[in-house]
Amino acid sequence: MPFLGTCGGFQHALLEYARNRLGWTDAEHGETAPHAANVIIEPLSCSLVESVAAIQLHPDTLIAHAYGRLDIDERYHCRYGLRRELESALFGEHLKVSGRGPEGEVRCMELQGHPFYVATLFQPERAALQGQTPPVVAAFVRACMSNPA
Repeated sequence: MPFLGTCGGFQHALLEYARNRLGWTDAEHGETAPHAANVIIEPLSCSLVESVAAIQLHPDTLIAHAYGRLDIDERYHCRYGLRRELESALFGEHLKVSGRGPEGEVRCMELQGHPFYVATLFQPERAALQGQTPPVVAAFVRACMSNPA
């Protein structure tokens, strides 16, 4: 089953991976459990509400193939992201960073070995407000048509 998670979908995909793949049963989201012992999603140092930012995609990733280039600008409406000091513990052989923001922050990720598992902190669907079909959404729809449940 193809998966595309954006903004909160990115955040909750990280939570589910931490809890169910890595066994971090105490992994929490800072918005719903700000005082938990293992908050992996925390408030961003600079809110990305109603902003556009540059993202550097990694080569040979699903999202880079969808966009057909490595440098993109995308829209956000987000206040939470990955706690940076946990990056090396979360990402590795299975879960891969597929794009980074201007300060090196994780902005998109993919699950290796899955036909289509992409999560972005940005919200590509916001392009629809300008009448555009986001490339990653078009790729997701194609993946759904090729990999029906």
